[in-house]
Amino acid sequence: MTALAGSLPTTVVLTERAYAGLARIGVVLDEGTDLAVRSPITGERLLGLRATTTTETDASIAAAHAAFLRWRTTPPPRRSELVRRLGELIRAHHGDLADLITIETGKIHSEALGEVQEMIDICEFAVGLSRQLYGRTIASERPGHRLAETWHPLGVVGVISAFNFPAAVWSWNTAVALVCGDTVVWKPSELTPLVSLASARLLARAAEDVGAPVDVHRLLLAGRAIGRQVVDDPRVALVSATGSTRMGREVVGRVAARFGRTLLELGGNNATVITPSADLDLATNGIVFSAVGTAGQRCTTLRRLIVHNDVADALVERLVSVYGALSIGDPFDDRTLVGPLISAAAYGAMQGALARAQRDGGKLLVGGTRRSTPGAPGASYVDPAIVLMTDQTDVVCEETFAPLLYILTYDSLDKAIELNNAVPQGLSSSIFTRDQQEAERFLAADGSDCGIANVNIGTSGAEIGGAFGGEKATGGGRESGSDSWRAYMRRATNTVNYSSGLALAQNVSFAAPRPTISSAR
Repeated sequence: MTALAGSLPTTVVLTERAYAGLARIGVVLDEGTDLAVRSPITGERLLGLRATTTTETDASIAAAHAAFLRWRTTPPPRRSELVRRLGELIRAHHGDLADLITIETGKIHSEALGEVQEMIDICEFAVGLSRQLYGRTIASERPGHRLAETWHPLGVVGVISAFNFPAAVWSWNTAVALVCGDTVVWKPSELTPLVSLASARLLARAAEDVGAPVDVHRLLLAGRAIGRQVVDDPRVALVSATGSTRMGREVVGRVAARFGRTLLELGGNNATVITPSADLDLATNGIVFSAVGTAGQRCTTLRRLIVHNDVADALVERLVSVYGALSIGDPFDDRTLVGPLISAAAYGAMQGALARAQRDGGKLLVGGTRRSTPGAPGASYVDPAIVLMTDQTDVVCEETFAPLLYILTYDSLDKAIELNNAVPQGLSSSIFTRDQQEAERFLAADGSDCGIANVNIGTSGAEIGGAFGGEKATGGGRESGSDSWRAYMRRATNTVNYSSGLALAQNVSFAAPRPTISSAR
């Protein structure tokens, strides 16, 4: 095992830093033994928390539903005052939240700061959105009639989020849901309870500051059983779930059984196509960040690199050189580019995938080695790996949540697009090319089948202004920008007759007999 770059902070230092940030935010911990708060930086336990019970969960959903009945009649611009204040508080505690994100997820601090910036950005977006929840007027086929669509608040939104973006995904859902007139019940990953407590406390402070009902948001700190309780509760109108495809299949089946709604952001197996005309310097930078950012633990992580045979050797040489120089270690160190995996189980999954890929004929070009962690044997630091494949085998078609990049080669753009699309997932994709025809072909209806398709940029790093989400086994959901707000509202079609007659649609003739009224004798 190779050594880490530099030394790691101790568990004591991490615990003290977490307590200090929480205190500045105003979080009072309900400590206990139900949930062990651990940091992947050292792999050790920091503290313990009491988990939310099933009885408390039922009460939280009831409170959120009662708050919804009041919140839905608040004008959207007034609702946005709560979100505006939340954004101000997040901005004031930017560093505190980023510290907690790094401590609990292990992502490097600059990425954690970027995640908090996403929270601020979505609050600003939602404030503007509050004055743009537009319906439409439709031409009626009947004279003296007006046909229109209006949008109304939906109800309680259950948000189930994953560890890798413990604050941003919550904010995408919550900021938009609140201005749409919904209330939120949040079941975050049990791996990131401190970030969740801090985020929830800032929203509670914002509600206090602007006089909004405090029960517009409720936090549930617990495991899968509580998540299932949220999924099964008929008072939860929409379940927005982020996680694995396996988890999504369970969620969509349970919610559909009660005719509820789902918004799913599930697995990604993202590919980048490198054409002969690509700028290899630009491509190398995009590939490396997309493949090793967050230690490969993003749903938009680059997992498959599809390279034209003419430039494959040159690009592989560049990538192997860059991978060999990556700084791996303490995510609080500004020089570090790759922090730890979330757990030993994640490292085990990566090693299993590497073994399968090599059995399938793949050639390990670089990486895959575990870094030694003196004083922190429970931590999982690993060298990001590149495997050259001769075929897109079953293991390549699966998502491994780790910094593992497969390289495939092609001769024609049609073949590259075929490889891009030949996986169950459909989240993100990109192409590097200087040829406009190639770029447009990749973005066309018969090009990439992913929800995100980029040109001359990597697969990760989406902006909040665009709708985020994917197709196929990624779940089909859309969060954040564009018209994603429609998922959090219900549509009503309105017909208004302002004439003196009753005209039926499609020219139907239906004259009802006049009623006969007998006189009293």
